[in-house]
Amino acid sequence: MRKQNKLILWPVYFDSTKTRADGRRVPKKFAISAPKLEELQLAAKQSGLQPEVVSDAAHPSSPWKKTGLLAVPKTEPKNETLKRVAEKLSKLRR
Repeated sequence: MRKQNKLILWPVYFDSTKTRADGRRVPKKFAISAPKLEELQLAAKQSGLQPEVVSDAAHPSSPWKKTGLLAVPKTEPKNETLKRVAEKLSKLRR
């Protein structure tokens, strides 16, 4: 699902139970176990992004699992956006 000037954030990017090979894209210290789409949306809002939720989307590596995704405006490189959202997400769980 390509969107012009949008970054796609999947919950698996922030899942501490996944390895980097399985799809995690943030450091383990910022990852959480079984992140929910609602938590991810809240963390993105707190990071100053305007997230667009697609709840029935499935990550390409697991098409049978409808985890949903967030589409956020591309204002910086994806890794920086991921790290910023991950920091807020880990603070929400504490």
